[in-house]
Amino acid sequence: MTRQMTLVGFMQAGNVTVYSGSWRYPSADLSFLSMDYYRHIARTLERGKFDLVFFDDRLAMPGVYGNSVTDAVRYGARPVKLDLTAVLGGVIGATTRIGVGATYSTTYYAPYHVARTFATLDHLSDGRAAWNVVTSVNDSEAQNFGLESHLDHDERYDRAQEFLEAVVALWDSWEDDALIMDRTSGEFADPEKVHEINHSGKWFNVRGPLTVPRTPQGRPAILQAGSSGRGREFAAEWADMIFTADPSLAVAQRHYRDQKDRIEAAGRNPDEVKLLPMAYAVVGETQAIAEEKERLFLHAYVHPKASLALLSEVLNYDFAQHDLDDPVTDEMMGASSGIRGLAEGVRQHLDREVTVRDLAAHRATLLQGPRFVGTPEKVADQMQEWFETGGCDGFVLAATHLPGAFEEFVRMVVPILQDRGLFRREYAGSTLREHLGIPRPGTGV
Repeated sequence: MTRQMTLVGFMQAGNVTVYSGSWRYPSADLSFLSMDYYRHIARTLERGKFDLVFFDDRLAMPGVYGNSVTDAVRYGARPVKLDLTAVLGGVIGATTRIGVGATYSTTYYAPYHVARTFATLDHLSDGRAAWNVVTSVNDSEAQNFGLESHLDHDERYDRAQEFLEAVVALWDSWEDDALIMDRTSGEFADPEKVHEINHSGKWFNVRGPLTVPRTPQGRPAILQAGSSGRGREFAAEWADMIFTADPSLAVAQRHYRDQKDRIEAAGRNPDEVKLLPMAYAVVGETQAIAEEKERLFLHAYVHPKASLALLSEVLNYDFAQHDLDDPVTDEMMGASSGIRGLAEGVRQHLDREVTVRDLAAHRATLLQGPRFVGTPEKVADQMQEWFETGGCDGFVLAATHLPGAFEEFVRMVVPILQDRGLFRREYAGSTLREHLGIPRPGTGV
């Protein structure tokens, strides 16, 4: 079979997309507190035969900027985040084929809780569940869970490694044929095929077994977005989909080769792990219409403080201590490796020294991933180039506004990708693993 793109719809259960000005777009639907809002978007993506819709999450309002949530609340910089278990339940009930995923933190949850949540979702969706694994990165989240500051980078990954070991053991604690359900004999399940895991480690002690039998996928699919060396090693061991943020095709090609080599070194088949950069599509009936829409997104609807509130949260650094026109100094970059990486990327893009305002504009203008702007044919051309030249296995498509960005993409771009043989016309299977073309794992028992 010809290699096919993987397409994932990136969502947040709240008032904005990744783009902090999305709620201000004139056609944006602001009924984000209604289940119908999420059902409609999921049905739209399923109509477009997307592999997965997954929801990003943070466990706090942005509160690093100025040590306050004031500007996040005032300017709508992601102050609303609904509980994802309830949202996914509604999405599952409204769809039949598209995968459904959610972000859960390995820092602030317990392995048993996460294992049971996603095993349940996999059963109730008939095998469509995915877990986006994050370690969490900022102090605002820590302070909602009784801590003053977040764990350092290596500790977070040490904990995450043990967390995954425990979760996978729990998912595998029921063998596939453990359920008997014989009404005549009265035997419900074979106790020889349901196992305690007796995990004992530095971070967790988990007896098991899980209270949810083996799921349709065997294990829910795993999505992960580590970009550091440690993060890439973690993804190579555990992820079925790797979510990247490469700003150019050349960077993406280097990342793709490096990550695939790490996957192979981990003893896994690189073809069975999908690398998916976040991308934005601004589609218009003509090039001029698309470019005018892009101009509005970039300049009309986002406040600099909204961008800095989100940037402070992502980088765990308070930009309120600087004026917008302050240069980004070595001292500032030394306070966070994330600032250094971001500033260097923006400097390459602008070909000059950068200011705090430039970093805010970077966040506002969606430069952290490829942005495909133009007619449906031009957008499809750009996606095809990335896909066919070793840049990716598909895309995590983020929306500039909702639901319009996804509706336009499904209506105008998906048919072109299908006509070119790059993307499915119909779902071939029923589970997310079947959509992705990856095998159902055994229990290892």
